[in-house]
Order: sequence, then structure tokens, then C-alpha cells
Amino acid sequence: MNKRYFTVGMAGHIDHGKTALTKALTNVDTDRLKEEKERQISIEPGFAPLFEDDQLQISIIDVPGHERFIRQMIAGVAGIDFVVLVIAADEGVMPQTLEHAEILSFLNIKDGLIALTKVDRADEELLSLVEEEIRDNLKGTIFENVPILPVSSVTGEGCAFLKSSIVEKLLLLPERHHYGHFRLPIDQVFSIKGQGTIVRGTIYEGSVTEGDKLSILPNNMNVKVRQIQVHHEQVKNAYTGQRTALNITGVPLQMVKRGDTIVSPDFLNTTDIMDVSIRVVGKLKFPIKQRMPIKCYIGTTEVMGKIVFFDRNEVALEKEEILCQLRLDAPIVAKRGDRFIIRRPSPHETIGGGWIVDPNGKRYKFGEETIALLQRKKTGSFSERFLSLLEEKKALQKDVLLTDMSISQEELKKEIQHQEWIVFNDFITHRKIIKELFRDINRYLTDFHHLYPLRTGLTKAELIQSLKRKYPQHLIEFGLKQGVEHENWEYKGPYIFQKDFNPYLPEKWINPVKSLLATLKKDTWKVDNFSLYLERVGIDTKISQEITQYLVENGSIIPLTESIYWHKDIFWSYADDLKSKTNPSFDMQEAKAILGFSRKYLVPFLETLDKFKITLRKDNDRRWNE
Repeated sequence: MNKRYFTVGMAGHIDHGKTALTKALTNVDTDRLKEEKERQISIEPGFAPLFEDDQLQISIIDVPGHERFIRQMIAGVAGIDFVVLVIAADEGVMPQTLEHAEILSFLNIKDGLIALTKVDRADEELLSLVEEEIRDNLKGTIFENVPILPVSSVTGEGCAFLKSSIVEKLLLLPERHHYGHFRLPIDQVFSIKGQGTIVRGTIYEGSVTEGDKLSILPNNMNVKVRQIQVHHEQVKNAYTGQRTALNITGVPLQMVKRGDTIVSPDFLNTTDIMDVSIRVVGKLKFPIKQRMPIKCYIGTTEVMGKIVFFDRNEVALEKEEILCQLRLDAPIVAKRGDRFIIRRPSPHETIGGGWIVDPNGKRYKFGEETIALLQRKKTGSFSERFLSLLEEKKALQKDVLLTDMSISQEELKKEIQHQEWIVFNDFITHRKIIKELFRDINRYLTDFHHLYPLRTGLTKAELIQSLKRKYPQHLIEFGLKQGVEHENWEYKGPYIFQKDFNPYLPEKWINPVKSLLATLKKDTWKVDNFSLYLERVGIDTKISQEITQYLVENGSIIPLTESIYWHKDIFWSYADDLKSKTNPSFDMQEAKAILGFSRKYLVPFLETLDKFKITLRKDNDRRWNE
């Protein structure tokens, strides 16, 4: 079995002994700041190694318990696998005990223990009452049925058993995969003289290797990993679940802050509108109003925004999940499935939390239609959610799809084995989209052939430009190629046209064109400006260019210049006549003597022979092309 890495959160009310218990378990004092020492409270999350063997490596995060440092608490527990809720035996359940429990539930932390600390200060009767109070107050949370383990950081009572219980519980958790893209929300940024910028956090997903090139979002700064440390020990690699420090190059210290996220290049985009599913706390002090300002905590990021409902204007008491939207004041890094907490900025209180249904939300209308859309996004299968994405994007790159759908490479590979998915040039689409594209191409070509029956077809560039309003160019190119292979349409030079289409003269112009061709043939080589022939038979300027192009493309007339056109029979008869009366090579004087043309007609006639590759010109001579 591969070695597994876990991070355990130590949460609970201020002064209930979290830091002391962490020190008793790890022999590390996690209160490292001068202010923390002076005030004897934790202000920033503290970190310590708890346990390591061939199978496991476990770290502890000791988060602040004071209400004023709730942001630091949320940043600390984001990304943990297991939590120890610390409750002092001499005080019992307190406000931050309950708030931390709710926050952990919203963050979907599914397993933990309760450490009943300071048992050296309580007798058996008090301990029994406190345990009963804990059970009553934590009903409906993840701590409802977990073991309550009495411990004393002063005497050491119960600490060894607590530690072994944590290890046993983590051994039962499913293995976390390390494959895929790397993501680490940054909760600490500092520098060491001679080392440069160092960022620290818990790895959410993927792994990192010394020398890797990464990006820091939301400002999209490219960096390189110079060195990796795990609990002050230098390592070559770090994995999902590990508490990790990265020494990075390519960005100054002042450009990086807590709340930024360091990721694999081109892995995640930023967003400021998210479709979400939330639950609200059991006891709200005040109702949540439509478009009310909120603080959103996601990963290690805190950002202001507003909450937007689509089926109500207020929430006072609601036990079910609510589908709504968060519109943020600044871009953040997020993907489907990420958990978040929302708090009221004033008066301060946690009001709820939930998970991201779609990190790339749009501005929707109020009403049941939007709720139905969000419900499909929330509960739909991979196919349903992907098709919903394709309604707008039509085709997605694999890496973008992995992020937007929040699935792994392996899961994606399994899903796209089904025949309805089509993979091309690292993009994925659906047969339904290709059929839709085929219908639109055929519709454009049908409409074009109807409007311009004289033309061979539409140029590929024109068709792509028309379709780009709805489809990305790479998908159009793929669809056009597929259509040719399926014999839906054909190419002739730069033109694309339906397979069964041939240009034709509208009935209105059949007789005028017959008259024009007869006159042109009668005038042999000494023709007038072609526009005069068009005028004489009543072909107006609106259609004249179309008819001229049609007659050229079907070979009825041969253009010598922009204004001189010959009837095809005249052109080819003179070409045959000249060839029969000259040697394999000839010059212009010989041609003039044989044909009797004036220079106005002779020069373009000979140049047209060159253009058709009937003759090859070299200096003043021409040679017949055999």
C-alpha cells in the first residue's frame, strides 16, 4: 500500500486547551508569535507533526478559537481530513464550540473525535454532566456519535490513547489519490534571508516535485519550485494531504498573500460568480436578505460579495439546501465541489455554508426556470452536466473539462469510452453537438444555394465566419472535415457546397443569357466591353457580377481582362488555329501575323494561354505545353 498523508484539525472554543493538547501530543508549541505568547491565545493556525511510520504521515493544525480569528480558523481547517473537537471539562460547550462544529459540518468534514480536556480539574460527577451536555448540544452534527475521550495536557492522562485513536481512525479512511493537477491554497507567506519567497499550506490535490513550474492565482504569476519542506525537513516531493512549505522563485514576497492559490499551469481559472448549494445555520440572529452583503471563505481566501436568490427574497429558517448564487467583489480560485463558509459582515455571525455547483455561473433571471437549471447542474449525471456545459461551449479541452466537472483523468477516461462522446485534437464533444453542427452547416449551404443559385458555393472562410457566432472554430473545422468524409458536402477550390448541388440560371435569366452568348460569339475576337453586352440584354448591375462569375466558372466565357470576355468557342478555336500554324515555340510577332489581332486583344489572349498553362513563356518566346 502507498504511504498516505493526512492533516488533523484541532478546533474548539478559546482557552479550552487546543494548543496545550497539541504540545502534549507532539511536543511542539504551535504558538510561535510574540503576540500569541504575550496574550496566551492562538492568533494564527499552528502546525506540528503528530505521527509517521511506513504507512502514514499525520500532521496537526491547531486553529484559533477566538471569534475574532474565525477567518484563520476556517483557513486552518480547509483541506483537513479529520478533526478533534476540543471541549474543556470545566466549561463545557461554548459559543465557538458550536460555531466550529457547524463550520466543520458545512465544510463536509465527515469524521472526528471529541477531546474532553482539563479533566484534572473536574470530578467524575462533573465529567458525566459535561458529556451529557456535549451529546445534547452536538446532535445533528458530525460529532453526534463520535467517541468522547477524556485527556489532560498537564498530567498526560488519555493523551496516548487519543493519539492511537486518531491513527486507528485515519487508517480506516479511504486512500486519497495523488494523481492529477496540483493545488495548494496558501495560508502563510514569508521569506528567509538567502532563500527568498516561501509559501505554506495544505495540499488539496495532486503532488509537487522540486523544479516544477507552477502558477499563483488569481494574479496568474509563473513561479518555479526551488525547494520543498514538510515539517522543516527538505524533501523532493509532497503529496495530497501534506502540510507543505514551498520555496519559490520568480515572484517577490510582496506580490503573494494568504488567500492566493498555487496550482499547476493552466489548471484552474478564477471566478467571481458561483452557482452554489447552501445550508443555513440552525439559529440565525437575523434573516438573510436578497442581495445581502456576505463574506465568503473558501480555502484560505476571504472575499466580500453578495448572495443572490432565485426563488425567494429572504431566509429566516430553512433546513433544506438552497440553490442560489454568490457574486463576489474579487476573483477567486474554485472548482465544482469545493466547500465554503458564508458569514454576515455586520453583526458578525456564521450564517451558512455549502458547496460549489458551478464555479462559472452566469447572471440568471429570478424564477423557477433558473432553479430547474441549477437543480440539473447539481444532481445531473456526468453526461447531463457535460451536455449542459456544451450547450454554451460546444466543445471543451480535456484539462478544462477536468476542472469544470471536478473529475479525475481516470474518471474522464472511463466516461468518454461511451460512443456518444467524440474526442478530437485534445477536445471533447458529443454526437448530439456534431449532429447539431451538421444541421446548421446544411442549413447555411441550403440557404446560400437558394439565394445565390449561380455560385458554385460558399467559401470555407465565409461559412466559418457565419458559424462562429455559435461554435468555436476548432469544432467547425472538425465538423466540415467529418461532413466531407460522410459525403454530406464537397469542396471545389475555395468553395464548399452540398453534394447534389450544381449552379443553375434562374428561369428569368435563361433567355437573356442565351442572347448574350450568341452576340458574343458573333463578334468573335473584336468584342466590346463586357458590361455593354450585359446591359443590352437587360441584365442589371445587381445580378451582373453573379451571372458573369457563373458563366466563367461553367466555362461558357473566357476572361482575358476585367472587361474583355470571349465566347468559349471563339477562344478555343483561335488557340487551336494558332497551335496548328506554329512550331513548338513562337513569338508574339508570329502570333499577330497568323491571327491578325490588334495588340489590345493579342496580349491578353497570349497571357490567358499562359495562365491556362497551354503555353509556357520564356522571355519573348512561348512554347506549347505538350
